[in-house]
Amino acid sequence: MADKPEERPEPHGSHAPFGSVTLPVGAVLAAAARVEMRSQLGGRRGSVFREFREFISRGNVVDLAVGIIIGAAFTSVVGSLVNDIIMPPIGLALAGIDFANLFVTLSEGSYASLEDAQKAGAATWNYGKSINTIIHFMIVAFVIFMVVKQINRFRGKKDAAPAAPAAPPKSEVLLEEIRDLLKKG
Repeated sequence: MADKPEERPEPHGSHAPFGSVTLPVGAVLAAAARVEMRSQLGGRRGSVFREFREFISRGNVVDLAVGIIIGAAFTSVVGSLVNDIIMPPIGLALAGIDFANLFVTLSEGSYASLEDAQKAGAATWNYGKSINTIIHFMIVAFVIFMVVKQINRFRGKKDAAPAAPAAPPKSEVLLEEIRDLLKKG
């Protein structure tokens, strides 16, 4: 009998979710403080830490970190949307088929459900779960498309008024005047 995977406790105020890893915020801050104290002692370590701190402080890195955390949270929202809202009507329209329970048994025997086959240790090809995963992907791709489309629309309005062309430098204007005088002359 296979052991169940150990369930992790839900993250709370002292932990920060990062994908499937939960980082203790206090430990991260304490490590950063120790490195800061070392950097204040001088030497080469201080410059490396300073460079690293400047790198992390840049807007793009912070934006990326925020995006990853929001993306991890967004995954559960999309999962619920697909499994609880979108798939039941599709399954009903297809005569009550539950995509998550569609499978082919690769070993001998027949099983009423995927869960029964997995409990028996049978090798299965779970194409229904693949269908659910593709639907998850399509929903995420569509939502990202709509967000980017809106951002581009707002940027387009802001950038719609083109700037007046810059005046040519004085030296160029003078050279053009000289050229025109020579042509007349």
